[in-house]
Amino acid sequence: MSQSYETTVASHVLTLDEITNLTEEGDKPADTLMNVVALIATRFRTDVCSAYLLEPDRSNLVLAATLGLHPRCIGTLRMPLSEGLAGLVAEQVMPVAVEDAANHPRFKYFKESGEEVYHSFLGVPLIDRGILQGVLVVQTKEPRIFRETEIRMLVEAASQVAPVVSEARTLDRFIAPTQERLWSVARNLSWSWDYDCISLFRDLNPTRWLQLNQNPIALLNEIPLGEIERRATELGLHSRINYVYRRQQEYLKADRTWGSMNAGVLRPRPVAYFSAEFGLHESLPIYSGGLGVLAGDHIKSASDLGIPLIGIGLFYGQGYFRQYLDKKGWQQEEYLRTDVNQLPMELAIGQNGEPVVVEIETRSGSIRAKVWRVKVGRCDLLLLDSNVAGNAPEDLELTSRLYGGDGRTRIRQELLLGVGGFRALKAMGISPGVLHLNEGHSGFAVLEAIRNRMQEEGQDFDTAARQVPREVIFTTHTPVPAGHDRFHSDLIEEHLGPLREQLGISQQRLMGFGREHPEDHHEPFCMTVLGLLLSRRANAVSSLHGEVSRAMWKGLYPGKPEEAVPIGHITNGVHVPSWLAPQMSRLYDRHLGVGWQGKSSWLRTWEPIQNVDDGELWETHLSLKSQLIEFVRRRAREQAGRRGESHETLLRLSKVLSPDALTIGFARRFATYKRANLILADIQRLASMVNDPKRPVQFLFAGKAHPHDEPGKLVLQQIAEMMRNSNFGDKLVFIEDYDINVGRYLVQGVDVWLNNPRRPLEASGTSGQKVVLNGGLNFSVLDGWWAEAYDGLNGFAIGNGRMHTDMDVHDSRDGEDLYRVLRDELIPLYYQRDKDGLPRGWITRMKRTIRTLGWRFSADRMVMDYTRNCYVPAAGGTSSEMKSPC
Repeated sequence: MSQSYETTVASHVLTLDEITNLTEEGDKPADTLMNVVALIATRFRTDVCSAYLLEPDRSNLVLAATLGLHPRCIGTLRMPLSEGLAGLVAEQVMPVAVEDAANHPRFKYFKESGEEVYHSFLGVPLIDRGILQGVLVVQTKEPRIFRETEIRMLVEAASQVAPVVSEARTLDRFIAPTQERLWSVARNLSWSWDYDCISLFRDLNPTRWLQLNQNPIALLNEIPLGEIERRATELGLHSRINYVYRRQQEYLKADRTWGSMNAGVLRPRPVAYFSAEFGLHESLPIYSGGLGVLAGDHIKSASDLGIPLIGIGLFYGQGYFRQYLDKKGWQQEEYLRTDVNQLPMELAIGQNGEPVVVEIETRSGSIRAKVWRVKVGRCDLLLLDSNVAGNAPEDLELTSRLYGGDGRTRIRQELLLGVGGFRALKAMGISPGVLHLNEGHSGFAVLEAIRNRMQEEGQDFDTAARQVPREVIFTTHTPVPAGHDRFHSDLIEEHLGPLREQLGISQQRLMGFGREHPEDHHEPFCMTVLGLLLSRRANAVSSLHGEVSRAMWKGLYPGKPEEAVPIGHITNGVHVPSWLAPQMSRLYDRHLGVGWQGKSSWLRTWEPIQNVDDGELWETHLSLKSQLIEFVRRRAREQAGRRGESHETLLRLSKVLSPDALTIGFARRFATYKRANLILADIQRLASMVNDPKRPVQFLFAGKAHPHDEPGKLVLQQIAEMMRNSNFGDKLVFIEDYDINVGRYLVQGVDVWLNNPRRPLEASGTSGQKVVLNGGLNFSVLDGWWAEAYDGLNGFAIGNGRMHTDMDVHDSRDGEDLYRVLRDELIPLYYQRDKDGLPRGWITRMKRTIRTLGWRFSADRMVMDYTRNCYVPAAGGTSSEMKSPC
């Protein structure tokens, strides 16, 4: 039965409301285009719908959005108007309908698009205000003669979406040369979590990209401008360059974000986020481990969400140490100076139009620092650098190394971070509405904020000390006593004396802000105590850590029961785009829907993972595992070569590990409480597992011990020596110089992530959360984040949460349970295969871990929690808040 034209139009052509909704659902024009083609494909019942944009030279088309063709072709499939059927539509500015496209003389086959299965073709021009903007195409698998009414309907739909296409092209109206666009992309670290950008830079020179630690600034500095243009032409990169540039500009200029709707109060007075380290990318080595990577993920998600936030840290000219092992397996440290010309940094400019320089008076002279500005998506990161003229020789090197030096170096670094960081903001005309102290290192910032309030508003100390803490958030990260910085009173007076005098308080009163027992004049000054006493909102980083922290610090709140101690918790999360493998991202694109990454903190986003074909998920995982093994083999050969190992050893290492064996990874700081050697408690049992010909197991280890942690170095050496044991040489590898790059390979490729700290000493831990995103399973003590994440079916647990006052008994219990679960549960499930060779039970757990944990432990969820529960209330942005009676 045929429908009338009017009825057909009513059911096919888009309404104004639908166009408006599509625009609202897409944060950026590129996302809106994807929404448009998806809706048109559904409405017209076609297998493919694609939008091609006319490039600024008006002589080429580029694929901008598609449903049906391969997604990787977006931004890369480019054709002159003189080629292909889409080019014919643009050339004639008329519709073209073909029953079987391959038979048309203008047909051009693009192999990478996957279009060989499609036959019919209908393309119509996209025209806005009389100007050609691009071409809209639908295709079907079956040969099909498009009726005249269908052609008219697609023409009408094209006229309705043409304004959206025109908006998507707006950014290309003022054309920057190729190299300028590449430099523009490289100077903002948002490229580091955009795989299209990463692959573009890599393709310019794959070998040098790896050798330069995947640093686009260093890469572009090496290539002459003319050579960049030549390579872009030879490799057909112009469209991809335009695409990533346009995407980045859309991202940076978007004003319809979660933050704009939920945190508008922060726009005039943003969050100042202080952290001693930031782990953003391996090419910017100003981090040591988990605290820094967490801070990096925090600022990235703040950018994605559109939260007005500025990071404040220190620029470490030599970073954290580079690690290598000698022939005895003993850790050696090497410090290399970073070339600032190879980093995406520029000097911060103050209100006076000059580069910002801050100065802090101490009893022994002043400390000066310049300020670097790093663009992290929509957010800025300010890094203070003491390598400036006018400083004493010791202070020229003050910020050269992260966590180096003695207590005097540490307090001077923390003075620069807190007091200097706050002064840098003021010099730039920034008045923060919230101070977020990520651990106690930056606690002196609150004292400077109080001094500033006294000066600006004429208040006395007591008034300012009541008001400023309302705007302070303090996050504690460690339940280990040694992890809290403490300074003797003489160091405090030497460095805080001038500031104390400006505050108008005595030395004893100042010391009282850092003591659990203010009356004890021998107690050192604790930075965590300062953070807790001068903040109105304090949090731990997991539920269990909250309990531990309340017990640890209850002495600060006399008269309060432990459960009433004002320390809550916001469990850490990870930045999904930074840690998700591209292969897994493409799988999620196919099954979670367009724009899923912007909704990664939503439970319902992850529900469709249950419907993914088992074989598809498993094959994706195996490809990542193979990628990991190749990386480990390459690194193992390089490590052995530096040590002067024999040719035979190098050949053996080139074949180390098997893609068929169950692969377990362990990577973290080598502190003794993390018990990296717990798996070595019974060498004979371990040897029988790794050498089982039917069900082999292999282990990968990585991590650094603090330079002064001799017990940690001994544990590391014990692991490293296993590589020389004939029972383990091919089945246990230690990867040197653990950094973000090594971590990325590990979390994306292992089958199992092992974590066995001594409960309850793990505050949160985030490495296992990164494994979740990539389909790996956690095998962990019920500590930190895993204590609240494990449901019995989404991974494996070591123990049941029991502890013991005798450390040896505690370790023995956990070691025995580790072996039991490996032998009885984990290994059998992995090797239980069906007739198709698939471990169905294992894959069921993979899907469950992704579905139940992917949303809960994303950094987007974490930053949203901070915004709703801390930032907005601290800035006075809540519309209702009732206090309970005492």
